Amino acid sequence: MRFYTSMGPNPRVVKMFMLEKGADVEQVSVDLMKGENRQEAHLKRNPAGQMPTLELDDGSFVSEITAICEYLDEKFPGPSLVGETPEERAATRMWTRRVDLNICEPMANGFRFGAGLPLFQSRIRTIPQASADLCTLAQERISWLDGLIAGRDFIAGDKLTLADVLLYCFLEFGAQVGQPINPENKNIGAWLERMRARPSAAASA
Repeated sequence: MRFYTSMGPNPRVVKMFMLEKGADVEQVSVDLMKGENRQEAHLKRNPAGQMPTLELDDGSFVSEITAICEYLDEKFPGPSLVGETPEERAATRMWTRRVDLNICEPMANGFRFGAGLPLFQSRIRTIPQASADLCTLAQERISWLDGLIAGRDFIAGDKLTLADVLLYCFLEFGAQVGQPINPENKNIGAWLERMRARPSAAASA
């Protein structure tokens, strides 16, 4: 098994997940700044030219971070970060989907279409006029989530799941690209500090 990784929040999600899971996988760096992810070698692994990608033992490839994480969760022993029961898995997938669609997607595209435009405008379809609204949308949904997690230690309940890893990596990314969380979001702020204290947070940076 081989994990093709790079800079950016998406690869970091998988790296942090692997650390939490205790999954030891060979890692190969792909230079995103040089556009190696858009060259033939990587396009054979992932036709979308995106990062990251996991090569399985049989030579096939899996992309999309939630699919990679769920595969690793099933492949390696130890407590599941997706869920031990159908009910737990359903809750994790629900919260992961909410985080991904409502926060990660608008935050990432707000960056790609705005501050990151010089890098992305020649690589993907960009909509510069949408950047500010997407950043605002992400912040509004962070505030929405802040109310939903009141009284919880983690996003999906009382233990760490993929939803926590996904949100943490993207909020840390957002803080680095001019999209920090509003300090009025006390529940998210406290959760963020707890996540930062985890050894996997520093090790995956």
